[in-house]
Amino acid sequence: MIVFLLLPALLLLLIVFVGPLFRYAWLSFHANSVMTGLIAIPNGGANWLRLMQDQRYWQDLGQTLRFAGVSVGLELILALSIALLLDQRWRGRDVVRTLTLIPWALPTTVMALGWRWIFNTPYGPVDHFTKLAGIGSLNILGDPNFAWMATVWADVWKTTPFAALILLAGLQTIPADLYEAVRLEGGNSLICLRRITLPLLRPYILLALLFRIAQAFGVFDLIQVLTGGGPASSTESIALYAYWNALRFLDFGYSSTIIMASFMLISLICVFAWMFLQILIPTHSKSRGAIES
Repeated sequence: MIVFLLLPALLLLLIVFVGPLFRYAWLSFHANSVMTGLIAIPNGGANWLRLMQDQRYWQDLGQTLRFAGVSVGLELILALSIALLLDQRWRGRDVVRTLTLIPWALPTTVMALGWRWIFNTPYGPVDHFTKLAGIGSLNILGDPNFAWMATVWADVWKTTPFAALILLAGLQTIPADLYEAVRLEGGNSLICLRRITLPLLRPYILLALLFRIAQAFGVFDLIQVLTGGGPASSTESIALYAYWNALRFLDFGYSSTIIMASFMLISLICVFAWMFLQILIPTHSKSRGAIES
C-alpha cells in the first residue's frame, strides 16, 4: 500500500531528475555542436579525454571547491550560532526570526545586483569608506584576490538564514529535560552543547550541509550577475563554464560532460561529508550514554 502511495512521487523524481541525468550521460559520449550540425554523433569518449586535458576546467574546479568550502563552512558556523540564539526566550525573538529570513527570501539576481553596487569602484559604499579610512580604493570586483572573497561574502549573507532555519527546526525537537538532567549533574552550557545539542542535531546539520554543498557547487546566478566570472576568469564556476559551452559555443556534448563530472564529484563530496560528520559528532546512543553516566 505504501509503495502505491509513493509511486507518484517516485515517478516525478524519475522524470525530473533521473531522466535528464541519463540524457547528460548519453550526450557526454557524443559530439553535439555547431561542427556536427547540432546532431549527436558518437565520439568514443573524446569529450572525457578533452575534459582531463582542459586546464580551464581544472582551474574552475579549484575555484568552485574553494568557494564552496569557505562559504559552506562559514554558513554552518554562523547558522548554528544564529539558531542557538533564536532558540532562546527573549523579547523580540519572533521579529528577529522573521527578519533573518529576508536575505533568503530575496531573489539571488536582485541580491547580487545590490552587492555589485556595494562593492562598486568608485561609487560603492565600501570604496567610499576605504577612502575615508585612508586605505584608498581596493577595487574589490576588479582584483582577483578580492573578487572571490566578495562572492563568498554575498553567498554567506544570502544562504546562512536557510541553514539556520533547518538547524532551528532541529533544536526545537530536543527535549528540555535532557538539558535539565545535565545541569543537575553540574554540567555547563559547553557540556550541554557537546553532549546533547550537537549529537541530537547531527541529522539536521547533515541535511543543511548536503543542501548547501550541492547549491554552492552549482552556483551560477550569483557569479554571473556579481562578477561575470571575472576578473580574468578568477571567479568562474563549473556551472558557469558549462553554461558558456552550451549556450555560447553550442557545444552540448562537452557541456554535458562537465555536468556529469560535476555530478559525480558532488556525490563523492557528499559521501565524505557524511563520513566526516559520523566521526566528528558522536551518535545518539553515545551521547545518551555519556549523559546517563
